[in-house]
Amino acid sequence: MNGLKSALSEVELVNAKLNQLPDKADILLCPPATLVCAMAAVAGPRLKIGGQTCHTAESGAHTGDVSAQMLADAGASYVIVGHSERRADHAETDSVVAAQAEAALGAGLVPIICVGETLDQREAGATAQVITDQLSGSLPDALTGANFVVAYEPVWAIGTGKVASIEQIEAVHTAIRALLSARFGDQGAGTPILYGGSMKPGNAAEILGVNDVNGGLIGGASLKASDFVAIYEAAIA
Repeated sequence: MNGLKSALSEVELVNAKLNQLPDKADILLCPPATLVCAMAAVAGPRLKIGGQTCHTAESGAHTGDVSAQMLADAGASYVIVGHSERRADHAETDSVVAAQAEAALGAGLVPIICVGETLDQREAGATAQVITDQLSGSLPDALTGANFVVAYEPVWAIGTGKVASIEQIEAVHTAIRALLSARFGDQGAGTPILYGGSMKPGNAAEILGVNDVNGGLIGGASLKASDFVAIYEAAIA
């Protein structure tokens, strides 16, 4: 829940910097719903726009909510579903997240399905079980393995400055890859898996070098063009 129209100047800076860099990785911004349309209008051809969540229904009596169709109509091509803050603040369960992902697919959007454990779950040694249970329950039958993205975001590392160790990240991403490959076969072996826990310019290269880390779900570092583009540069190095 950050960003006003004044933030569009940062998008223009991102566009300008991207024009000077090789086109070797996908780059996406997911602003608040109030900015999706305006951001899509100023985004250059290499910068995709997405939503931060969507309702499970196409339309109806859901005041204050945003449907996947609305996001697509505003210029989005992706949408985040199941972010830990949505799960915690809005009691979104795995089944709700699966329905949101299905709604996204129906609107022509690519869902980014988030999973992650709390500090208590990590310390209890339940990380692997929590992640596999969450992911299994959050994947609708309409998925093929090639039409969605998974993001692993340890809840205890979001906005705290804490970052999971390389070994911890690799262990979870390996488990996610195994689940995706078992369910979707060869397509699951290629499903992008993002890491989303306080990634920033200083640690991006190391994290992005981990096996089965295919990108980042960036939080605070996405608010400034210089930081965001620095992470992109790490991704294409």
